Amino acid sequence: MDRKCKLPIGIENFEKIRMEGFYYIDKTGLIRELLNDWGEVNLFTRPRRFGKSLNMSMLKCFLEVGCKKELFDGLEIAGETALCQEYMGKFPVISLSLKDVSGDSFETARAMLCSEVGREALQFRNLMEAECFDAREKEMYNQLVTVDTTGKEMFIMGDAALMGSLKTLSRLLQKYYGRKAIILIDGYDVPLAKAFEGGYYGQMVDLIRNLLGAGLKTNNSLQFAVLTGCLRLSKESVFTGLNNLRVLSVGDVQFNEYFGFTDREVKELLEYYGLLECYGRIKEWYDGYHFGNVDVYCPWDVICYCSKLRLEPDADPEEYWSNTSSSDIIRRFIRMGDGMTRRELEQLMAGEAVEKKVCQELTYKELFDSIDNLWSVLYTTGYLTQEGKPEGGRRKLMIPNQEILSIFERQILEWFQEDARRDGAALESFCEAFAKGDAAKVQEQLGRYLKRTVSIRDTAVRKDLKENFYHGILLGLLSYKTTWSVSSNQESGDGYSDILVEAAEQDLGIVIEVKYAEDGNLEAGCRAALEQIGKNNYTELFWEWGIDRVLGYGIACYKKRCRVEMILEGKE
Repeated sequence: MDRKCKLPIGIENFEKIRMEGFYYIDKTGLIRELLNDWGEVNLFTRPRRFGKSLNMSMLKCFLEVGCKKELFDGLEIAGETALCQEYMGKFPVISLSLKDVSGDSFETARAMLCSEVGREALQFRNLMEAECFDAREKEMYNQLVTVDTTGKEMFIMGDAALMGSLKTLSRLLQKYYGRKAIILIDGYDVPLAKAFEGGYYGQMVDLIRNLLGAGLKTNNSLQFAVLTGCLRLSKESVFTGLNNLRVLSVGDVQFNEYFGFTDREVKELLEYYGLLECYGRIKEWYDGYHFGNVDVYCPWDVICYCSKLRLEPDADPEEYWSNTSSSDIIRRFIRMGDGMTRRELEQLMAGEAVEKKVCQELTYKELFDSIDNLWSVLYTTGYLTQEGKPEGGRRKLMIPNQEILSIFERQILEWFQEDARRDGAALESFCEAFAKGDAAKVQEQLGRYLKRTVSIRDTAVRKDLKENFYHGILLGLLSYKTTWSVSSNQESGDGYSDILVEAAEQDLGIVIEVKYAEDGNLEAGCRAALEQIGKNNYTELFWEWGIDRVLGYGIACYKKRCRVEMILEGKE
């Protein structure tokens, strides 16, 4: 392998990766497992960014007529001689991606679906000149590829043509090639998610149900089909009557090593790029997913972070996975939760497991109906993973890694700040206590706030990460005072202070150093915080700004308890 292999960030095209010299972790074993044990309609559900689209592209490249066999040279599937002879390059393949089918209205989304189907149908235009097709069949095909050329390319299809498009194409392809067609549909559930958000859910359900029903349920020209998505929607009317559906979800024992990177694959990748010393950081941040009986890393995270490490070896890990989508599910979960839910959330934040009954067959209308449903959604979408084996339909759920823990922390802080701002009088009193040097009152009120939020309990997480949580709480509370300038981790004196507050109207500066008292000794934590303020001359910046009165606060926290001590400094 060429040592200049590029990392395939965001590339989901198998042929492009193999032909243009990108690093590829061999997942072709999926082809062998699927062809040795396939159902007529196979649905893989996995969280986003776990390689579903790339695997679908790989299947297409292997199965379709005209397959470029050299794409698989040196890969695992190449050693399966009998399977390659029977399946490789032998089938017409209809491949659709519904991941971009969205819109503010049903009409827009429907037009996008027509375009996706139409572009796929256009690839077979040359076949339609064959003598085997009669006028009626050619007309059926032409209904799929009629284009409105007056503006942006849009394919014009009536409802009957669109809903029957998969069945129509399958029949035409079988007639030409003499082999039944294979249908691949990536992101089957995305149009439904977008429709739910956009308010046209019922219309989209009807459309997708009829499209899939005709193509997958009553299609004698179908060899087999593979669908991917994040959620299993078998209660959904989309799959009504589809009794040939085999669902392969994150809790099943098959195929799991092919969605995500295994520990061995990550080590090989790191060794290849000379980054093996970063293994610990990558494992802490991006490992921890338990799919069936296999432990895997999030591929998107690993590839993005390794790309950054090649340029910046000391780069800190980032939340790459969360930046590709909204964390609205966690926000809803925290806001809907009662006292019991928040105590369970504290268990999760402490690295413990919470036992829950998981339902993987929800409709989009049901997702946010109850907190019980949200537990299931957090599991199926990758915000939680399972520990051990399910017992009696119940699973032990836990936060998989540091990246997801950070997402939870950020959402908890946002919820807490919104909740605290509902009582402006209390926040005003809290800020004024800081300005007056009333450490006792600051401690009393901060303690009340901590009891209302979700605490960070003792875990194996580094101390500085625990401190960041309490740091964030204080930042949110003090930012309520709009006349104050509040800054975080700003260079001052001989270091970087946690929080600096400039209250210009009061000619006052406030320095805050936060410590997490891992042993519960809050007094010692406060003392260490105040000593750090003095040792590093954090007040020096205020002297430069012409502020002569500075209050230094040492704040120690442990779970939902805190201690606050203050020193007053004046410029000599």
